[in-house]
Amino acid sequence: MSIGFDNSKYLETQSARIQERIAQFGGKLYLEFGGKLFDDFHAARVLPGFAPDSKIRMLCQLKDQAEVVIAISAGDIEKNKVRGDLGITYDVDVLRLIDAFRSMELYVGSVVITRWADQPQAVAFQRQLEGLGVRVYRHYSIEGYPHNIPLIVSDEGYGKNDCIQTTRPLVVVTAPGPGSGKMAVCLSQLYHEYKHGVKAGYAKFETFPIWNLPLDHPVNLAYEAATADLNDVNMIDPFHLAAYGQTTVNYNRDVEVFPVLSAMFDKIMGSSPYRSPTDMGVNMVGNCIVDDQAVCQAARQEIVRRYYDALCDRRRGKGSDETVFKLELLMKKAAVTPDIRPVVASAQDKAQRTQLPATAIQLPDGRLIRGKTSDLMSPAAGVLLNALKVLADIPKKAHLISPDAAIRPIQTLKTRHLGAATHRLSANEVLIALAISATTNPVAGLALEHLADLRGCQAHSTVILDHADAETFQKLGLQVTCDAQYATRDLYQR
Repeated sequence: MSIGFDNSKYLETQSARIQERIAQFGGKLYLEFGGKLFDDFHAARVLPGFAPDSKIRMLCQLKDQAEVVIAISAGDIEKNKVRGDLGITYDVDVLRLIDAFRSMELYVGSVVITRWADQPQAVAFQRQLEGLGVRVYRHYSIEGYPHNIPLIVSDEGYGKNDCIQTTRPLVVVTAPGPGSGKMAVCLSQLYHEYKHGVKAGYAKFETFPIWNLPLDHPVNLAYEAATADLNDVNMIDPFHLAAYGQTTVNYNRDVEVFPVLSAMFDKIMGSSPYRSPTDMGVNMVGNCIVDDQAVCQAARQEIVRRYYDALCDRRRGKGSDETVFKLELLMKKAAVTPDIRPVVASAQDKAQRTQLPATAIQLPDGRLIRGKTSDLMSPAAGVLLNALKVLADIPKKAHLISPDAAIRPIQTLKTRHLGAATHRLSANEVLIALAISATTNPVAGLALEHLADLRGCQAHSTVILDHADAETFQKLGLQVTCDAQYATRDLYQR
């Protein structure tokens, strides 16, 4: 895939933009940080060249000025809300985030638990954090939020919240996921700062939608596809158009709530520093696109991938017809069909010929490699070995792993001792067997050296991948889609 994004320029210009915003507010800025800080794979997919950890690397350039506040909703703690991409609950993710920030020498000042109502699990989590030496603050639900501005901006509203003690000019407010109350935390802090005579400002850091790209640009449509289940809609910012005569793109929730936010700023700060939702943002992503054709191509692929994901979610009972219909409409807007993924037809052709599930991978040079279901391994495992052979120029019939010395002993371990439902090796197990084989087989070692060449390649499976194969493909950086079919008729799918 062609590079379409200048990551170095992004790190430089984004850091400078934040510095400008800190100076604008007299040296104190609360920055609401949306999206994923450490692993923004959506941005990396639609902006080829964007590094998944770009945001955290950018923050590291400001680490001497920055401190991190992590917000988590008490309701999410009580419901054991889970991050879909990591499979861990939000409270566990807070601990993971703290460790991750500290490993990069970023100062985590505190955790704030929002919508506090003495929920038992929230109380227990506060005790756990404090036992680990982490400062914890409580913020409460406010009746009529966000429209009852006289109550919200008063001692019985924001004033009732704990005042978070911060010591650095840049306070980054982040969270495990959406709906955690990041914006409310920032505004509550502005109220407390101004009440104590300290000038401070607020800004928002969201990567998507990209404000200075057209409304129906494929990258912005890909953002709608990524949030189709949330009913987010990109729209022209009417406030920015009225104020400056300039057309910019924002999304519906920010546009809808802006009049309320503006009124809050008036009451807290005396006057609002912003004339539009776009003004609130500090987003230089659009200025760092260097090949629009490359990012358009990548974004169209992402829209189709999201469509397949929605079909699979619906098959699992986790999605809806409405989400699928919305993605079909977005594909029409982007003038794209599933045919742009050659791996789909390739995998389906293999499955039709063998009457068994199959998987295909498209290599960087465009070649299509296929893997079938065998007695030894899953099709996902098979296609990985086949792709590595091609990349390493190893003959197709060469044995990289001994069936008798490695594969069958693992099969016996799985079924006889570990109670596995299938004897076929998963992609992860085959890679482990390949790594072991490499100690005595130089050809296997040669194949392993090409694993990194699979990152960014497109893949398709004619059945929904099981958890083990899906996780391995994700770790390898393969951009995979699946037909909305199960490999078996079993009601319980692992």
